[in-house]
Amino acid sequence: MSTALLQTDLGSLPLTARGKVRDIYALSSDQLLFVASDRISAFDHVLGSGIPDKGKILTQLSLFWFDFLKSVIPNHLITAEASEFPAELKPFLNQLDGRSMLVKRAKMFPVECVVRGYISGSGWKDYQSTGAICGIKLPAGLRESDRLPEPIFTPAAKINTGGHDENISYQLVEQTIGAPHADALRTLTLDIYEKAAKHATSKGLILADTKFEFGLIPDKNGNDQIVLADEVLTPDSSRYWPAETYHPGGPQPSFDKQYVRDYLESIRWNKQAPAPALPDEVVTRTREKYLDAFRLITGRTELANT
Repeated sequence: MSTALLQTDLGSLPLTARGKVRDIYALSSDQLLFVASDRISAFDHVLGSGIPDKGKILTQLSLFWFDFLKSVIPNHLITAEASEFPAELKPFLNQLDGRSMLVKRAKMFPVECVVRGYISGSGWKDYQSTGAICGIKLPAGLRESDRLPEPIFTPAAKINTGGHDENISYQLVEQTIGAPHADALRTLTLDIYEKAAKHATSKGLILADTKFEFGLIPDKNGNDQIVLADEVLTPDSSRYWPAETYHPGGPQPSFDKQYVRDYLESIRWNKQAPAPALPDEVVTRTREKYLDAFRLITGRTELANT
């Protein structure tokens, strides 16, 4: 197993953002370099251990989905082939191979476009207290992990304290970005979810919920077009469940980092900095879960450039 890459260093190349997982560099006024590290976060803290190859898994899953969904919506990808990167990146290919994407700079919408086909996570908590999610009234008597009558668009926005997502109403989305863009994002989110969920079903997976990010990029005529951006349908942004063990009425086993969260709960971490490191067995098992998701979704057995 390779060593986890926790932080990139690309010399004098301007670092524009370092998120919980991704390091983003500016290459020009209209191009960015996204590099997915092996960092892992839980409870809004980056943990002291990374998960080897996690960044490659996330990147290569996003590339699979960008290609799979290109008939539905364009995306911001220019290339993920390191051999096609600009010359100034050549000295850093050992950090970039298999885990980076050269993308067009987009004007991002300040909305997390969440879609739920099943009731779980924060949606389940909202339903328990209000009978609704993001103002959408749901039938009484639903159990945790139940399939919803139909998928619902439940947007979220980043708040200013810690970067945690906060569920918001559709009306607030309209007020924030305008009714035409709000309607377009809702329609795209539901259409993408439908196509992706069918693919997941064919692989023995349930796509319970996921979130997308969209932005605006000028088309060849100079008109703004909506594109799909950032990561797409990865275990970090989505809740995948094995179909064969699905049993509503409680939490489901999943391919996301719930295994890590469960470990942190078991050691009674106070969820304050500094975040703890993970024992080797938790790192290994978490890596296996991410790889399982990659193999099932893509049909590939190995990562590229590992």
